[in-house]
Amino acid sequence: MNGAALITGASSGLGEEFALQLAREKRSLVLVARREDRLREVAERARKAGAGEVTILASDLSRPDAAAEIHAKTSAAGIAVDYLVNNAGFGTRGRFDRLPLEREIEEINLNVGALVALTRLFLPTMIADRRGTIVNVASTAAFQPVPWMATYAATKAFVLSFSEALSSELQGSGITVLALCPGPTRTEFQQVASVENAAVPSFAYMDAATVVREAISAARRGKALKINGVINAIMAESTRFAPRGLVRKIAGAMFRGDS
Repeated sequence: MNGAALITGASSGLGEEFALQLAREKRSLVLVARREDRLREVAERARKAGAGEVTILASDLSRPDAAAEIHAKTSAAGIAVDYLVNNAGFGTRGRFDRLPLEREIEEINLNVGALVALTRLFLPTMIADRRGTIVNVASTAAFQPVPWMATYAATKAFVLSFSEALSSELQGSGITVLALCPGPTRTEFQQVASVENAAVPSFAYMDAATVVREAISAARRGKALKINGVINAIMAESTRFAPRGLVRKIAGAMFRGDS
């Protein structure tokens, strides 16, 4: 019998789509995000889609103690989490020395700190039960430095490296750790990161439903890495062979804008 799926950043975008698609598998859900009103809306849609018990936890995961609080609340409620989707995150855009330091630190705390903490807190029970799935949402930005989005790309490079390392450590344990690397996807991310006017061609964008469907399928097959889209996969892999100066120049040209 499946345990619950805990999804961070569940109020919109990929997180919302994970909630709906896992609900169709009749899973119980724990939905985590800052916006409680949006979480309630997603929870209602998930119930209609077939979810079992749906628990919402409004929390700002950039706070250092937030992950421990979530783990304590689920444990106290007797919720067994065997499917963890670390999706919460955001990006900032601009020349690094001109960006607010507090926002950059918040970005690192959320994109990296919360992901590591939640993984560490929920993993031991999965290992004891010899079953579990962890999906860590990285990005195709993880494969190269991205000038004008320096902190964001660096956090996603961490997520990719961390996830692939864990996947190898946990071979034979019954646990799948998937690094999900979508390219441009139509979500609220573009508005928050101020990248609506980035030089990314419209044909490169994917829809959230497709990204999540491919992620769930890849995790089910025990994959350690999923890059969404053939073009994205080719571009991500090509960065290993292209001169790094050229890679930086191209990435920087796409995201510099008016910053």
